[in-house]
Amino acid sequence: MRPSKRSADSMREVSLETGVNRHAEGSCLVKFGETHVLCLASLEERVPPFLRNSGKGWVTAEYGMLPRATGDRMRREASAGKQSGRTQEIQRLIGRSLRAVVDMGALGERQITVDCDVIQADGGTRTAAITGGFVALSECLKWMEARAMVKRAEVLKTHVAAISCGIYKGEPVLDLDYAEDSTAETDANFVMTGAGGIVEVQGTAEGAPFSQDEFLKLMALARKGIGELVEAQTRALGDS
Repeated sequence: MRPSKRSADSMREVSLETGVNRHAEGSCLVKFGETHVLCLASLEERVPPFLRNSGKGWVTAEYGMLPRATGDRMRREASAGKQSGRTQEIQRLIGRSLRAVVDMGALGERQITVDCDVIQADGGTRTAAITGGFVALSECLKWMEARAMVKRAEVLKTHVAAISCGIYKGEPVLDLDYAEDSTAETDANFVMTGAGGIVEVQGTAEGAPFSQDEFLKLMALARKGIGELVEAQTRALGDS
């Protein structure tokens, strides 16, 4: 039995709320159960130096955790003078995931930065950030479309979302919370598009190695979860 009493293929309650920040061009407060992440998309009329005069834009991301996102207060990374390796790895993952579904030529020479700040953590912060980050990005493109800057349908090729899966007490399960994630025999994160394409898979055996059959079971759970997340994104964006 899972600590949350959920069935193996059940996700936590998912919420995607848009329009939560008056200043950002796009915003979304995403909740995967007790994991809450604020995602804000900001538009800039510039691109990194390597893209100047290319006619192409750029999408990037930054990630951070507020000091009391966890049980004990964490020191702000800014006060330490540098980001942790974990933070850098996660924000690069978010950026790669979002860029996978963006036509940079259709965006034009502009940069969109998606800031993902963890308000409360209970496992799956990176998967929530990717899922909510896509909604914030899409809201930003809506804002641009309303000003005749782009056509959102031309910039966004499809949806992208992410979900965790793992083997907990010998059973493949979907959407791990912290109680499961901290003791799982295998922990994996799947980033997939609305069209079914695989963007990235991160899988680690914390104890005994997992088998190909177990991996395929995790993949099947991930596809189910991604399908539900894409539906939630569609509803949040008013595209249904």
